[in-house]
Amino acid sequence: MAVYTEVSFEDLERLLEQYDIGEPLSFKGIAEGIENSNFYLQTDRGAFILTLYEKRVAADDLPFFLGLMEHLAERGFHCPLPVKTRDGRSLVTLNRRSAAIVTFLTGIALRRPDAAHCASAAAALAGLHKAGEGFALTRPNALGPKGWRPLAESIHGADTIEDGLAALIGGSLEEITTAWPTDLPSGVIHADFFPDNILFVGNAVGGVIDFYFACNDFYVYDLATMLNSWCFELDGSYNITKGQSAINAYRQQRALSEAEIAALPMLMRGAALRFLLTRTYDWLNPDPNALVRPKDPREYAKKLRFHNKVKHAREYGL
Repeated sequence: MAVYTEVSFEDLERLLEQYDIGEPLSFKGIAEGIENSNFYLQTDRGAFILTLYEKRVAADDLPFFLGLMEHLAERGFHCPLPVKTRDGRSLVTLNRRSAAIVTFLTGIALRRPDAAHCASAAAALAGLHKAGEGFALTRPNALGPKGWRPLAESIHGADTIEDGLAALIGGSLEEITTAWPTDLPSGVIHADFFPDNILFVGNAVGGVIDFYFACNDFYVYDLATMLNSWCFELDGSYNITKGQSAINAYRQQRALSEAEIAALPMLMRGAALRFLLTRTYDWLNPDPNALVRPKDPREYAKKLRFHNKVKHAREYGL
């Protein structure tokens, strides 16, 4: 989350005329994340998030994202629920941007989750995969293997970040895309299941936010993205205790096939490469209007080097 497009109080008042959510009491920008402009809105009837869609979010994808949140919420999954206007629309226009208001979820995003938190989050991820079944809309993963090569080719100057980074990206790209699996259980995935998108109330997951990378892809690829973001320590080492807790909790909710288990090391490499690519691009092409600094790609370079040496899913705590 971040703020790229400003919203004045007059803009807000005109916007709220379209809704039946009460009178505004508090309104402020949220200076986190990198994708959209987000604002916290408190009215006399509750708390909400206003999002103006920017950057990588394509307008044609918005019905998928908003519809998915409605689908999940209807099935008891804790995620933001899009608020409809008086005439039944989830999507509006504000300051030449597509925009939506969603319900606000309480909870805390943890910077240093422990093994118990990893287990709770992984169980929630499996619950998301099951709750997403039957969702009518589909969206291909724009940041899956087919999107990695064009993204890699648009990166210039990777070695100014770290010596050898360009070679790591190029070599890994060839190996991973050549060996990428083609037939694993798939459906709707979150695709950005990082700790800052999971809200805890105590040790339990209170809600999952930020569905703007959600798409259709392999379920176990979503698990690989989670293991990458939850189970490494600050020194770059993989915490197998956290990995074991996460994998076991996921499997209790949704079984992993033998093919998924065999593919996990390659999917871990792919998930690391995906975030290495986007972070490298953003680092070299910073948005001057962003209120936050791009995330350091070297974190995922280190993770990718670790995965390149892994031979079996046992090394992740299976």
